[in-house]
Amino acid sequence: MSRIGVQPVVVPQGVKVSVEGSVVTVEGPKGTEVRAFHPDMIFTGGDGSMTVQRPSDQRQHKALHGLTRSLLNNMVTGVTQGFEKSLELVGVGYRAQQSGKGLVLNVMLSHTVEFGPRKGLDVEVEGSNIIHVRGTDKQAVGQMAAEIRSVRPPNIYTGKGIRYQGEQIKLKPGKSARRALE
Repeated sequence: MSRIGVQPVVVPQGVKVSVEGSVVTVEGPKGTEVRAFHPDMIFTGGDGSMTVQRPSDQRQHKALHGLTRSLLNNMVTGVTQGFEKSLELVGVGYRAQQSGKGLVLNVMLSHTVEFGPRKGLDVEVEGSNIIHVRGTDKQAVGQMAAEIRSVRPPNIYTGKGIRYQGEQIKLKPGKSARRALE
């Protein structure tokens, strides 16, 4: 029995959920999310909650049960609260600039890196070294943040680069630490 799949998804007031076959549409104060789920999953709704049921105990249905419930819950959370990932630039000369709805990074490469605006996502630069990515789709927010981080991931020797805010980088000692042991 799926521990996640059997839990009901709480639908707050002001959020409208409509199911047409296997396509679920969630409308809320922050926007609208539409997702097509596997046709075997069964959606039932009541007053202020939705549940996901599986037709059988086959391996594939068991795997889809919890996944479908989590994705539906993320849709409801996204249109009510939204999702946010924050990144910080660490290093001398590392800067981020807002360019309309896009982003321009100067991270000591031979060129600047530009990210254009994406549908449903807002990018905000705080100061010159903190980037906030916000949106209603959890997957899109995480993907955009991962793409920004991949431009210059943190160096394991110096710690410089683009990292998620609050991420702890375990630094390696380098050559000089080996000489000190000898």
